[in-house]
Amino acid sequence: MAEKIFLVSGATDGIGRVSALKLAQMGGRVILVGRNAAKGERVIGDIKRATGNAEIEFELADLSSQSDIRAVAERLNNRLEHLDALVNNVGAWFNRRALSVDNIEMTFALNHLGYFLLTGLLLDKLKCAPSARIVNVSSMAHKGPQVDLDDPQGEAGYSGWRAYQASKLANILFTYHLAGKLSSSSVSANCLHPGFVASKFAHNNGGWLKWMMIVVQQLAAINEEKGARTSVYLASAPEAEGVSGKYFIKSEIAESNAASHEGAAQERLWQISEALTGFSY
Repeated sequence: MAEKIFLVSGATDGIGRVSALKLAQMGGRVILVGRNAAKGERVIGDIKRATGNAEIEFELADLSSQSDIRAVAERLNNRLEHLDALVNNVGAWFNRRALSVDNIEMTFALNHLGYFLLTGLLLDKLKCAPSARIVNVSSMAHKGPQVDLDDPQGEAGYSGWRAYQASKLANILFTYHLAGKLSSSSVSANCLHPGFVASKFAHNNGGWLKWMMIVVQQLAAINEEKGARTSVYLASAPEAEGVSGKYFIKSEIAESNAASHEGAAQERLWQISEALTGFSY
């Protein structure tokens, strides 16, 4: 039987790092994707020492950059025979509107289009596994404003928190539509809310927002290990075998908001994503 191969994005910090660690403890091969090479090397060293698993690898990529996504996918496609689980975990909240290197609003570029493009480019390798899993980290924050499909990049007016909420709804719309497309294959697609986690989330904004988040996390957040549990469950648990097109909280199927089930919105978001990435699947 071929070894299990897991890929985790945003894996050098927070729940991504813990997810990679927990998957490494199960054996098999774990590939971490991150944008900081020095941090990546430190983390894979830490995981190897903690688990005794030597098959831990790091791939450098900024997943807000479509050229980086294409490059890392090409490297992986050239050397992997299959991929058993893809955990799309990378994400951020940008309080001020900023543009990616592709001139796309950063929240939408990283939190949604990064998932869409990396998944599509690795889909053939997922289909080569006997039973593969796509795990998209969303958030309960999706239960806010709908994605404005006429202005998904917030050009008419930008709020960092609303953009983050909309990106997390986009993760669910994407997951449900993807699961439908994959229904006749051996690949499942699910999404999840990890919980409010004490991590470096939103610390990139600096200033008062960073310190407010630190205080709130100290008062109310769960630790990173608890936050990673549902991602690890969906990527590896036998009980999750064959389950697809669902939203999970605490490793249990939960109900996402009504907007996430709108088929027309799922289809239109898919078309927008294809147009902005120049990639169809």
